[in-house]
Amino acid sequence: MNDTPLAIFLTWTVYGTFLQGDRRGWRKFRKGERPPQPKLVEWHKSQLKHPVILLSSHWQTIVEATIERHCEIRGWKLWARACRTNHVHVVVTAPGYDGATVRDQLKAYATRDLRNDSGLFAERPVWTRYGDWDCLNTEDDLEAAVLYVTECQDRMHLPRY
Repeated sequence: MNDTPLAIFLTWTVYGTFLQGDRRGWRKFRKGERPPQPKLVEWHKSQLKHPVILLSSHWQTIVEATIERHCEIRGWKLWARACRTNHVHVVVTAPGYDGATVRDQLKAYATRDLRNDSGLFAERPVWTRYGDWDCLNTEDDLEAAVLYVTECQDRMHLPRY
């Protein structure tokens, strides 16, 4: 029996942009989805040690190129990647690696390249700790994740019919 997923869907966020209690939805470790909690999000905002730096299109390009390069070096199949101003999505097949390891490697190399590009990222976190990862075990799941990363994110601001 093969326990290796077809692919992994990774998401991580820019430091300070998605806090516990956020109205857009949030997850509590091992507790799943949680409702908005305005007082909790305000408390987390007050605890930030650095200002939030959203990623410019230049920095987004650096992050995406880093992800592509790292996947190529590792021999991982990169299905999709999208760096936004406040978060990153990646769909990748990385045999022999769990999602947390893949996510952490991609975050680390992207951090290094952003710090090499700009002193704004020196001596401060670029990303929130951790992030999400989900195993994609079917062709339908893989297709849906790739579609979400490559197309749906660009349409989220449009009205629904």
